[in-house]
Amino acid sequence: MSLPRADYWRLSTFYLFYFAMLGAIAPYWGLFLQSEGFDEVAIGTLMAVLMGTRIVAPNLWGWLADRTGQRLRIIRTGALMTLVVFSAAFWAEGFWPWLLLIFAFSFFWNAVLPQFEVITLHALGTQRHSYSRIRLWGSIGFILTVVGLGWVFDRISIAALVPILWGLMLLVWLSALWVRPIEPSQQPESLDSHGFWPILRRPEVLSFFIVCLLIQLSHGPYYSFYSIYMSEQGYDKSQIGLLWALGVVAEVLLFVVMPQLLRWTGLALMVQLGMLTCALRWTLIALFPDQLWILLLAQCLHAVTFGCLHAAGIALVQRFFPPRIQGQGQALYSSFGFGVGGALGAFGSGLVWHQYGGEVMFAFAAGAALIGWLVAWRWIRLPEEAPDFSG
Repeated sequence: MSLPRADYWRLSTFYLFYFAMLGAIAPYWGLFLQSEGFDEVAIGTLMAVLMGTRIVAPNLWGWLADRTGQRLRIIRTGALMTLVVFSAAFWAEGFWPWLLLIFAFSFFWNAVLPQFEVITLHALGTQRHSYSRIRLWGSIGFILTVVGLGWVFDRISIAALVPILWGLMLLVWLSALWVRPIEPSQQPESLDSHGFWPILRRPEVLSFFIVCLLIQLSHGPYYSFYSIYMSEQGYDKSQIGLLWALGVVAEVLLFVVMPQLLRWTGLALMVQLGMLTCALRWTLIALFPDQLWILLLAQCLHAVTFGCLHAAGIALVQRFFPPRIQGQGQALYSSFGFGVGGALGAFGSGLVWHQYGGEVMFAFAAGAALIGWLVAWRWIRLPEEAPDFSG
């Protein structure tokens, strides 16, 4: 990898702490909100706000970063403001204070990662197929946190999540200060790269973003209610943490071989297979929540439903958007998929759970994934001459 060793560890450390923080939020935030007395609809709404700020924040900060060239400064400011605003969580009580707090801190938090992805890919230059070997440190951070906190919360109150999150936010900010500015490599842009909106209007690009929305829509029940769903099936927090961790362990193993896998399948086929795997995974969770061996299999499929689809998504953003507007492309990938899709998935899953139960909620997720497969199969076509992320 043509990247100085010091830069490799600076970038990897940021991913380690950022996704360690996500490992505290994704499995345990819903359980924390439940402990605060909120019902399924309220939890779905609060989770939708957490994800919904990705609709605006990444696009705003992406446009500003592309316009000013101060990408690293924006990342550091976003990380610091996340820490400062979240400090109010020590005193928050009731639905509306929590809603305002979640909106405020996530507005800054959701702006950070898309721009850091751009910095990482710029640093890698022509060796972008090595992205997965840096990103896997994020998965390691997630695993350590989710397993450790599962053990901790079986012994102490889940109210301790607030100071733990605050400490992880501090580490994210400090790791952002350690990263040095890295200038993008100068690469020739294709002749048809006229601007952001003409690119976005292409059928294959529009289809790609619709698929991104449906991916995250189908993940809404998982990120918002999987831990609560497992808890109601009789699993304790340590077991729930291990189930989450298993999925990410499988993801780490997949990241190791991702460059070769991308060469074998190509991006379009990888997206199609990923969507079919999503539908299978959610169906298994809906039908067999009491069968541990089936849940273990379903969690192993996380390697495909997140690992493959995320790597393919990053690659397609790089393929579709030239370097000068990759910040906006990456921001739209985050905001439309994780933002609109994630918010709709979280809010919708809360309503479905409240009316019909967790099994129907995950069946709803499987249906969304099947629609995503159909869109990907029918409309995502890639020109042969486009540069390939897999190297």
